Amino acid sequence: MAMNALRFVAVALSLSLMIGEAWRSWGVGRPVMFVLDDMLIGGFLIAAAIAVGRDSLRNRTAFAAAWGTTTGMLYPSFFGKVFEPQTAQAGNWDLGVLTVLIGVAFVVSLGGMWLSMTLPAPSRSSGSLPEK
Repeated sequence: MAMNALRFVAVALSLSLMIGEAWRSWGVGRPVMFVLDDMLIGGFLIAAAIAVGRDSLRNRTAFAAAWGTTTGMLYPSFFGKVFEPQTAQAGNWDLGVLTVLIGVAFVVSLGGMWLSMTLPAPSRSSGSLPEK
């Protein structure tokens, strides 16, 4: 049950990052590489959330890696806006609102990364967790 909730949060966070980045960058001339990173990492987190529906060590590893990658992307994005706001490109967002939203996403990604590594595997009686 907890893993299903975490999968839902992963998809919701991914979609919010992808849509938010598209809105932020729409029509303001931001380089495409700064848009694609959110799309690729969001896609990785969604794919891993879907894959972990079939619980295996490999799928759990991919899910934790996707959360870690998302956290790693959000860390410099958030702290860059906090400590060097003059260099931030807010695009279509107000910089304060963008910073708060990215901060919330960063905290959620930290929690998701931690939970993806610590949630217990299904018990052997209710379906074992294969090693592959």
